[in-house]
Amino acid sequence: MKAHLVSLGCARNLVDSEEMLGRLQQAGWQITDEPETAHVIIVNTCSFIESAVDQSIDTILALAGYKERGLCRTLIVAGCLPERYRADIVREIPEVDVFLGTGAFDRIVEAAEGTLTSENCLLPDPDSIITPVRNVPRVREAGHMAYLKIAEGCSRHCTYCIIPQLRGIQKSRPSARITDEARALIDAGTKELILVAQDTTDYGRDLGTGDDLARLLAALSDLSGDIWLRVLYGHPESITDAMIRVMTERPNICAYFDLPIQHASDAVLKKMGRRHPREDLLRLFEKIRAADPAAALRTTAIVGFPGETEEDFGELLDFAETVRFDHLGVFTYSDSDDLPSHRLPGHVRSEVAQERYDRLMALQVGISDENNQKYLDRTLKVLIEESPEPGLFTGRTAFQAPEVDGMVYVHHEGPLKIGDFAHVRITDTLEYDLVGETE
Repeated sequence: MKAHLVSLGCARNLVDSEEMLGRLQQAGWQITDEPETAHVIIVNTCSFIESAVDQSIDTILALAGYKERGLCRTLIVAGCLPERYRADIVREIPEVDVFLGTGAFDRIVEAAEGTLTSENCLLPDPDSIITPVRNVPRVREAGHMAYLKIAEGCSRHCTYCIIPQLRGIQKSRPSARITDEARALIDAGTKELILVAQDTTDYGRDLGTGDDLARLLAALSDLSGDIWLRVLYGHPESITDAMIRVMTERPNICAYFDLPIQHASDAVLKKMGRRHPREDLLRLFEKIRAADPAAALRTTAIVGFPGETEEDFGELLDFAETVRFDHLGVFTYSDSDDLPSHRLPGHVRSEVAQERYDRLMALQVGISDENNQKYLDRTLKVLIEESPEPGLFTGRTAFQAPEVDGMVYVHHEGPLKIGDFAHVRITDTLEYDLVGETE
C-alpha cells in the first residue's frame, strides 16, 4: 500500500510530517511522491494566518479529486486546520475521511489502515500530550539538513497568535532525547541541524531540571565539529547572555539570531501582548553585535496591526534603519474573530497596511543589498544544496537559513557533492543573494 503526504506551513510542521511518514514506513507502507498512485493521501495543514487557511483548504480539495480519478480510498487531514476549526470542519469538508489534531499524529497508522476504534475526528487536548516529539523514524527529503524539534507548544499569549490554542503550553523534550536524535542524524550524514520550536529560546524552563538552550547547544556542539547548528524561532524576551555567548563562541554553531520583534512601537507592542519595550530590543541587538560584529540578525514584523498609527509605523521604520537587520520578514496583520487582537479598536485598512508593507520592504531591500557588499572578494564556507544546471550550484552560508533567506550561486566546473561544504569566493552580490566561485 502507498501513502502520499503534503506538508504545508513551517519547519515545525515538516518535522511532524516526517515523523508521520516514518511511522507509516515502519508499518510497511510505501511512500510515494505521486498522489495518483497513493491509496492514502495525507495533508498536514497550517492555519496560522488567513492565507495559510486558504492554502490548506485549496490543497485538500485538490487532492480529494484523487478519490475519483486515482487509487485513493482514504483522505486524511492532520494538524492545525482541524485543531483550529474543530467545531465545523467535519461538516464543512465532507470529502475528508479522517481528521487528526496536533495531539494525534501518533495515530496516523491506524487512520491510514482504517483501524481507528473511535469516530473519524481525533482532536485530543494538545496539553494532554506529556511527551512531545518522540524519537521515531523520520522520512526526510534533504539528507544533508534536518530540523530538530526541541519543544512543542507555547506558553506566551501574544494577542495576534493562535498557536497556544493549537499546540498547547510549552512542553520541552528532555535533552537526552534531543542529543540521541541529533547523534543519529549526524551519523546518517546530516551536516546542518536546525533547532525549531514555537519558542526555542524558552527551551527547558518547564522541565525543572536546569536545562536551557545554552546547555543544550553546548551538548550538541560537542557531538561533532563538522556540522552546523542553527536556531530558529527565538524570542527576544527569553534569550540570555549564556545563549549569546555559546552561539557566538562555538565555531560549529551559526552566529545566527532569529528573534522576531513583531514591532518597535511600545504602544503597538503592548497591544500585541509583547512585554519587551523598544529600548530593551535595541540593547539586545547591540549586545549581540558587541559579542560578534559578524553575527547575523533576522527578525519579523507585523504592519497594519489594530491601532497602529503612522507614527507607530515610523518608529518601526526607524528601528529597522538603526539596527540594519541582515534579514527581515514582513507580514500584514491577518485578522480572525478567534484572536484577542480582533477585539481591539482601530483596525487598519488593508490598502494602508499594504502600503506600509511596501515601504518597510523597500527599506530592507536597500539594507540587504548594502550588507551584502561586505562579502565581496571574501571566501565563505557554503553548504552545497542543489545543482540547477551543469556548472552551477546553489548553497547557503552560516548566515542564511533555508527558504526564508537568500542563497549563494556557486560557479564550479566539475562535480560538487550535494551536502558537502565548499569554500567559495564571492564575486558578485544581488539584493538578497550572493554569487561566487569555488577556490
